[in-house]
Amino acid sequence: MGITEILGLLGGLALFLYGMQMMSDGLEDAAGNKMKRILEKLTSSRFLGVLVGAGITAVIQSSSATTVMTVGFVNSGMMTLSQAVWIIMGANIGTTITGQLIALDIGALAPLIAFIGVAMIVFLKAPKVHHIGKILAGLGVLFIGMDIMSSSMAPLRESEAFISLMTKFSNPVLGILAGMVFTAVIQSSSASVGILQALALAGVIGFDSAVFVLFGQNIGTCITAVLASIGTNRAAKRTTVIHLMFNLIGTAIFTTACLLIPITDWVAGFTGGNVSQQIANMHTIFNITTTVILLPFGTYLAKLAEKILPDRKEEAVTTLTSLTEEFRRGSISLGLTAVHTDLLKQEIGRMLSLATENLNKSYKAVLESDASSLEGITETEGTVDRLNKEISQYISKILVHNNSGQNVADIEQYFLITGNTERIGDHAVNIAGYTQVIKEKNIEFSLGAREEIAKMQQITAQALDKALNIEDDKAAWMQSVVELEEEIDDMTDTYREKHLERMRNGECSEEACILYSELLTDFERIGDHILNIAQAFAKINSMA
Repeated sequence: MGITEILGLLGGLALFLYGMQMMSDGLEDAAGNKMKRILEKLTSSRFLGVLVGAGITAVIQSSSATTVMTVGFVNSGMMTLSQAVWIIMGANIGTTITGQLIALDIGALAPLIAFIGVAMIVFLKAPKVHHIGKILAGLGVLFIGMDIMSSSMAPLRESEAFISLMTKFSNPVLGILAGMVFTAVIQSSSASVGILQALALAGVIGFDSAVFVLFGQNIGTCITAVLASIGTNRAAKRTTVIHLMFNLIGTAIFTTACLLIPITDWVAGFTGGNVSQQIANMHTIFNITTTVILLPFGTYLAKLAEKILPDRKEEAVTTLTSLTEEFRRGSISLGLTAVHTDLLKQEIGRMLSLATENLNKSYKAVLESDASSLEGITETEGTVDRLNKEISQYISKILVHNNSGQNVADIEQYFLITGNTERIGDHAVNIAGYTQVIKEKNIEFSLGAREEIAKMQQITAQALDKALNIEDDKAAWMQSVVELEEEIDDMTDTYREKHLERMRNGECSEEACILYSELLTDFERIGDHILNIAQAFAKINSMA
């Protein structure tokens, strides 16, 4: 095998993986949030759960993405461990659709499919058409890469050293280990199965040896879910244990069966001479049969996972830090941006809650001239700042790897919400800080000023509550937030006039006048940030 063939192999592999990523991105943009909502809701029975898991995975072309999504739902309490069992079983069936697509003999049409897809992206403007174009372009590029790989590996049929290496995979243990390690490295069983099909088409590995590599690939795909469970709670980690158990049990059953009975001959017999189709069919049979065998024992798998990972007294707090670190190392698959939005929303919700809590405490501290709560408010603001940093890092990692599509547009809005929330937290600290000056200089606000501060607190709380509780009628909801922000602006102007009147009448001290003026500035700007947050929420497609 010369340098030309090696370069061809690398180029073909690059196109294959890029085509799969492009197809996944297009499917995500077209249906990511819809698929996610279906996964959240339709898991009431084991059969429905399996069907939903299989259907979603077939659409988004990634069992890893479905499993990672499921881990996230279990971690947030939106899904029980028992429900997750059925989704995982279905995901393993759905992932076989990629191998079946690859087995189709449409290599001659691949350039045309890629051209149609690229033309739709370049010449047509509608976003939905762009998503479809991306799917077609990815599919075409995938098949082109597949053909290049197969052609480049054809000379390996004459290499005694390579043939000797491939022959070793007829040993079940070595074949399973090879498939497991390779899939764990590239983090996609669909991609690794496709590469195995390319090797088989080139004639460098036989079907009898390929099946053991295939079984190992099913185990290797679990690594993505394992990495995604880092930093999650105990229940989420158990979800990954169930995923691993499913594939280990399936591999044990099929490896034993292949050694005792001629399963490969049977599959080859009804499939025909197309070795790529033989591998695809074996992949499908493996996952469907394992699901049928284990379906009655799903609850027992959940109980076994609980015994393997028993409850602990101290649970780790879920933050974005661990996933951000995985992004930095390139360990998390980014093919489905929708997978990450739930954790993102969860942490932004926590940040908003802390900022709102601080704001209420700050107004109360000023009204009661109580500086004792300042330390707690400052500590909470530190948490808000840390969350802002972590969320910003998390979002930046997503946008670096994927910078198009509706889900990415949604994530950009979350970034704006985070920044405005952090600014509200800063204003809350400013307001709380006035209590220190009030205490040191023994300042007392007039009765009129105190009444106005109480009304500021009330309208601010009302505006925040309205902005954070999105209603079905978005237009009416947005209008009500705008009206509340305008009311804050009007109150600021009115209170400034009253404040000047009190100054003229000598009703407040010089220090009190300065403090009250600064308080009004904070009040007005908080209203602006609340409006910005509501406008960002209104633009988020998943909130529709």
